[in-house]
Amino acid sequence: MKTLFYTREFPPYVYGGAGVHVEYLAAELSKLMDVEVRCFGDQESKEGSLSVKGFPYDNSVFENADDQLKAVFKTLSTGLHMNADVIDADVIHCHTWYAHFAGIMAKLCYGIPLVITTHSLEPLRPWKREQLGRGYDASSWIEKTAIEMADALIAVSQETKQDVLKHFNVDEKKVKVIYNGINLQQYITTPASNTLDDYKIDKTKPYVLFVGRITRQKGIIHLVNAIQYIDLDTQIVLCAGAPDTKEIGLEMEVAVHEVQKTRKNVIWIDKMVTKEEIIQLYSHADVFCCPSIYEPFGIINIEAMACDTAVVASAVGGIKEVVVHGETGILVPVAQQETAPFEPVHPDKFARDLADGINTLIKDPVLRKSMAKKGRKRVEDHFDWIAIAKQVEELYKSVKN
Repeated sequence: MKTLFYTREFPPYVYGGAGVHVEYLAAELSKLMDVEVRCFGDQESKEGSLSVKGFPYDNSVFENADDQLKAVFKTLSTGLHMNADVIDADVIHCHTWYAHFAGIMAKLCYGIPLVITTHSLEPLRPWKREQLGRGYDASSWIEKTAIEMADALIAVSQETKQDVLKHFNVDEKKVKVIYNGINLQQYITTPASNTLDDYKIDKTKPYVLFVGRITRQKGIIHLVNAIQYIDLDTQIVLCAGAPDTKEIGLEMEVAVHEVQKTRKNVIWIDKMVTKEEIIQLYSHADVFCCPSIYEPFGIINIEAMACDTAVVASAVGGIKEVVVHGETGILVPVAQQETAPFEPVHPDKFARDLADGINTLIKDPVLRKSMAKKGRKRVEDHFDWIAIAKQVEELYKSVKN
């Protein structure tokens, strides 16, 4: 059997959880079958059963287009280019709306079964209009079309499955829940700490860590607002880059600089760090915080748990299936507005509750250590890529022509 992945992200161009997912799933599936990856970029490689080819995204044809629409136009263009090469796969597997148009064309033009992993859903990300303008209507249409014509859908959590059934016209029998995974040999506690020295993190003081993109979805602004309520002796390390828009990037910059006026132990690493660096940061963090307001799964939480770090996270989406409240971490409820989906009704209360969870764990090393140990065990039991790849293989067999 051979599968063809369509994806925007693939190493070395990975900026989010979907890219991490694709990288590791492709590697593990290639031990079971031939895997071809077509992605956005200039990659070109073949190693064993895994081949990778990048397709250009920066198309000068759209240079004069509206800034908010360029991303959509370039995405559609790249999707067409991805189909120009002959396809000899048994299954097409798409990841995120950026790749869905390529999958639509492959199914229509080549008659190959289409599988889609729903890493997130456009109807549940209304803030994307800030980034795409009317292009958000186009991305939503592309996603809806692809999902409703797919032969099988993978939901990364039970809640994501329910969201798919609620927002799209899909036969429930086509939707299978398969969790994200992690490389348990790679994500493990390390004694190395040179990364802490590089970013001037005080090894004698506790720190809470955030890892993620600067986007409404990841809720980083709420964590920044919570800093005023976090114990003064606790360092805050924000590993955050790749803002969705210039506006949210500026909002983040202003908020961080404001809090740094009165607090010197807030460290902002405003770039995408290497795996080696992030594993060190996870390993030495006292608490990992995930303040997302929308999170279908939350792969960063299992990365932290795998590195023996207790978690404080918002009780939304798939996070509730990953973090066990009171055992592997603390879940913070979020009362969300009906008129402005995924914005807290009481943002200051949410910020205070995040801080309370962080302070509780910082002050209680016994509880923190217990949660760290149970978190690693939970990852080992439920989120191993080896078992997940076998589930995906079985799904492929069910739709193969």
